[in-house]
Amino acid sequence: MKRSIFVICLILFVVGLAAAQSAGSTLFVAVKTLTLKSGTGFFDSNKGTLKYGDKVTVIKVDGKGKFVEVRSEKSPSVTGWTATTSLAKRIAAGNSNSVSTKELALAGKGFSQETEKSLKSQNNNLNYADVDRTEAIIVREKEVKRFLEEGQLKKGK
Repeated sequence: MKRSIFVICLILFVVGLAAAQSAGSTLFVAVKTLTLKSGTGFFDSNKGTLKYGDKVTVIKVDGKGKFVEVRSEKSPSVTGWTATTSLAKRIAAGNSNSVSTKELALAGKGFSQETEKSLKSQNNNLNYADVDRTEAIIVREKEVKRFLEEGQLKKGK
């Protein structure tokens, strides 16, 4: 029974997500910082940067539904491609005075301080300090390029 409810919810989620990503629909940035690209490739040129909660309008959806071309509502001249996983139909409520951007992003993905406390109480061995340090690491795009070139690795799209 639980499995069939899960499958039904998953189907409804996928159908809703597909409908939300049609041209003309409005979505919100669901990650802390989002770099819009000139195409769907990781190394395509940067076209602009948006922040968590910024409102965008879908211009075009790629054939597989993994990427969308969007236009910033705040700055209509800022357009570009991004992965659909970086956008959401709605954002968590709150303001910058009461909670951090990180907390809002986590809440938008269903993770809250209460969830963290619950997980900690179930397993005392969880080390969130290491997770926080890992999340703070920033790897710049040119460092990734250099790593791929030095390692003679194939650059994917």
